[in-house]
Amino acid sequence: MDFTLDDVAVAGAALPPPRSKTIEVVGKLPGEHNPLIGHKFGADGFGFVHDGRVYLYLTNDTQGYAPDPVTGVSPAINYGDINQITVISSEDLVNWTDHGEIQVAGPDGVARFTANSWAPGIARKVVDGEERFFLYYANSGDSTNVITGSTPLGPWTSERTSTLINDSTPGAEDVAWKFDPTPFVDDDGRTYLYFGGGPASTGMPPAERFNNPKNLRVIALGDDMVSTEGAAAVVDAPVAFEAGHVFTRGGRYYFTYSSHFGGSDFGGSQQPIPGYPDAGQIGYLISDDPMSWPKETYAGVLFPNQSQFFGAGTGGNNHQSVFEFEGRYYFTYHAPTLNKRINGDTTQGYRSPHIQELTFRPDGTIEQIVGTYAGVEQVRHFDPYRVFEAETFGWSKGVATSKADRPSAQFDAAAPNLVVSDIHDGDWTALSSVDFGDDGARGVTATVRALATGARIQVRLDGVDGPVVGTIAVDSPAGQWAEVRAELTGVSGVHHVYFTFSGPAGVELFEIDSWAFEAATAPSPSCR
Repeated sequence: MDFTLDDVAVAGAALPPPRSKTIEVVGKLPGEHNPLIGHKFGADGFGFVHDGRVYLYLTNDTQGYAPDPVTGVSPAINYGDINQITVISSEDLVNWTDHGEIQVAGPDGVARFTANSWAPGIARKVVDGEERFFLYYANSGDSTNVITGSTPLGPWTSERTSTLINDSTPGAEDVAWKFDPTPFVDDDGRTYLYFGGGPASTGMPPAERFNNPKNLRVIALGDDMVSTEGAAAVVDAPVAFEAGHVFTRGGRYYFTYSSHFGGSDFGGSQQPIPGYPDAGQIGYLISDDPMSWPKETYAGVLFPNQSQFFGAGTGGNNHQSVFEFEGRYYFTYHAPTLNKRINGDTTQGYRSPHIQELTFRPDGTIEQIVGTYAGVEQVRHFDPYRVFEAETFGWSKGVATSKADRPSAQFDAAAPNLVVSDIHDGDWTALSSVDFGDDGARGVTATVRALATGARIQVRLDGVDGPVVGTIAVDSPAGQWAEVRAELTGVSGVHHVYFTFSGPAGVELFEIDSWAFEAATAPSPSCR
């Protein structure tokens, strides 16, 4: 049989769109201050204070988050995929600015010879007459590395071509996991790095493996902050597992760490020494020497496992830091509380940053911390009379952030800039405790990129359904960045401010880069 076949094309089904990472639930409830952010995840928070701001460096748990579009449930977190560090910052500990992610490791990373970036720690030091910032991170459990920046936000470079801490580091040969770095710059300028964790050496008796596994270390750093000097010394923290962190107060040194969960890696079924930490708790030691930490310096438990406070689905590893800000001490930790609000009691390991205040007894020991959704008090009212990043949230619903190809309106020109994106009808963002002063505000300007016609922004006070004090019509040319403005009425004193977004259903409405309020007269000073 003869035939001719012409004009035939074979086409498969269109590829499904990538799964959205946007978190649609209200993950940080209005009025509460934990978790710190509700639009993305972040773990192993390291608090760092510089020039009136607190920067928090986080393991980017969001990197592998991929919720099913039908069930809303993501596969479990895969730490092996994480090679970015997330940075957020705040002037008041409640309104947090999202600075996005640092591509630290992997083929496109600052340090391409590393594969992962977990548990960051940062320090500042003047080297060769220049202020520099050194960001340390865990390259999986195998090693620790460091990259260097000119500001807390970068840009970042790698001065090394191999990892800083690895199997060849003197004194660390018996450390199973050479990770979880904490840099520490002492008042005398000397610098140290704390690291380590994981299973105890099998050469120890079982009871010692459990109670005093000797798996944490401290080593002196070189003046350049990217090299080490001498051999690492043992930190003999009882029941130690990981997450070593050091701070100083009143001339004494405090070493905090997370305790292990037992099992064959720690001698099997053993009887713990009375007073030592239970599984997954934060214990601490107090010493007069940053290089000397015998077991006799153990001082107790400062934070139980987070599941004690947040319930089912929030257990797991515990990781902390301590920082001083304006005369008070604060304790960071993580818990899968946002993950729980998305999926209920069965979580997938995606963790969120939290902060509680740290207080001390007269003898210098630490009052045990209680984890709460309330979090810490806002340090100061938010100042609206300036240009500030729109990706600064006290609370939010349904939005995401994404990189922008335009300079930051608030920070240094070299700083990364993000915009609020994935905005749909019914989404909103909010700022906590904004001080408009006695004379109040007369207007507000937003820098936006319109994506649909008929969209608008309503400015409300004290609630997502609060009174509307101004409406911004987003009527600028589609796809172009422009400033849009609205007059305000009845805005004075201190209020929570909500920006609610409306427009055609089912489409992305616009992106927002920055906000600025205009004072009716000269602004009143902010109050503590």
